Amino acid sequence: MTPTRKKRLMAIVLILLGVGIATVLFLTAFKENILFYKSPSEVLAGDYPKARNFRIGGMVKKGSIIKSTNSLDVEFYVTDYAKDVKVNYSGLLPDLFRDNQGMIAIGQLDNNGVFQAEEILAKHDENYMPPEVAASLKEKPSNYETTDNSNNLDKEDK
Repeated sequence: MTPTRKKRLMAIVLILLGVGIATVLFLTAFKENILFYKSPSEVLAGDYPKARNFRIGGMVKKGSIIKSTNSLDVEFYVTDYAKDVKVNYSGLLPDLFRDNQGMIAIGQLDNNGVFQAEEILAKHDENYMPPEVAASLKEKPSNYETTDNSNNLDKEDK
């Protein structure tokens, strides 16, 4: 093998090695940062990633928002009209966050079955609903009560 061919071969091997390392790093970072979307029914069925962040979405259950008077803590229930999940959040809520509005929360489910949100995203205009939320919302059952207080919600689902 001539010295020129050796140099070309070495360059090709180094390029392939560099591309391989970059691909592995990219795929590792992508896998760690992907956020799965789950509806309240899926979460209560146990179909969610354990010990890592995921997104939960649905509608804010009417009458369930409880804001702390001396801090930024808030708790509420998110529903897909079949099941409800309690959400705790500490921080500023989006201006459009209110009862019966579409929302997505990012965080983790704790050992008590309460979703600890790190970020809350709210529906941003009258005509838009995040596709994941729209797909997960089922037809509202006729026996679903929208005026329940958080104290009267079914605990048996948890």
